[in-house]
Amino acid sequence: MFTGQVSGAGLSDQSTAKQLFLRLVRFSPGGRTVWHTHSFEQGLVIVEGKGIVATEAQENVVEAGDIVIVVPDEKHWHGATETTAMAHVAINGPGETTPMEPVEKIRTQNP
Repeated sequence: MFTGQVSGAGLSDQSTAKQLFLRLVRFSPGGRTVWHTHSFEQGLVIVEGKGIVATEAQENVVEAGDIVIVVPDEKHWHGATETTAMAHVAINGPGETTPMEPVEKIRTQNP
């Protein structure tokens, strides 16, 4: 699901929530998810650093305080830039995540 140095910790699970799952994910510079989809809507709350959230159509540079909503079944990836770390809280509903291919190229120049 990830490339580079990435760590995560669950903030909630099925013992504390039935429909909402929160996970803190920390990306070292160059760390990111692979391309993937979710069967549920996903919220990302950027809590530290600077990173990228990308769909097939565009890449968006994100910083602490930004909130991103990813619609169900949208192919996307998220993670740090090549030179900056980033952390986010992922807010997920119940459902499936489908990992795909690694990110081959970042289009954003000097984020």
